Amino acid sequence: MALWRAYQRALTVHPWKVQVLTAGSLMGLGDIISQQLVEKRGLRGHQTGRTLTMAFLGCGFVGPVVGGWYRVLDRLIPGTAKADALKKMLLDQGGFAPCFLGCFLPLVGALNGLSAQDNWAKLRQDYPDALLTNYYAGCRPVCCCHLELLPVMEGTPALGRPHSGVGACRAAA
Repeated sequence: MALWRAYQRALTVHPWKVQVLTAGSLMGLGDIISQQLVEKRGLRGHQTGRTLTMAFLGCGFVGPVVGGWYRVLDRLIPGTAKADALKKMLLDQGGFAPCFLGCFLPLVGALNGLSAQDNWAKLRQDYPDALLTNYYAGCRPVCCCHLELLPVMEGTPALGRPHSGVGACRAAA
């Protein structure tokens, strides 16, 4: 509990820095979990460069872009009622998610050394499935019901709040 309170205090004092570091940490940890529990690579087969790339993407792209989006979303739809939460989810999933994935996937490809032609082919192949998976995870009723909690702290975008439905759902995708 003390660690959580310290995190909340840091988030209040330095929201942008904490959000960026949180996104990078979660993406790095997610890659570790993926490699160890899903892919069962073991410690010797672990691709450290891949984990560092994901952490870098979290800090340098996902954290700032998604954090900025949530600030915009909070300004566009300032309420916290269930209807406002539904509006936020629809705008997030209908407008932001397709654009975000269209930028994120080629960025990952470029960081993995794909040529422009190979990156385009991979985007065309992976984008539909990634978007459908995002919709499957991002539009679940459990995610939408948590959007009514936004904004909890005045001036702090949703990315910094782990109970945020949109952030949790995007992370699940």
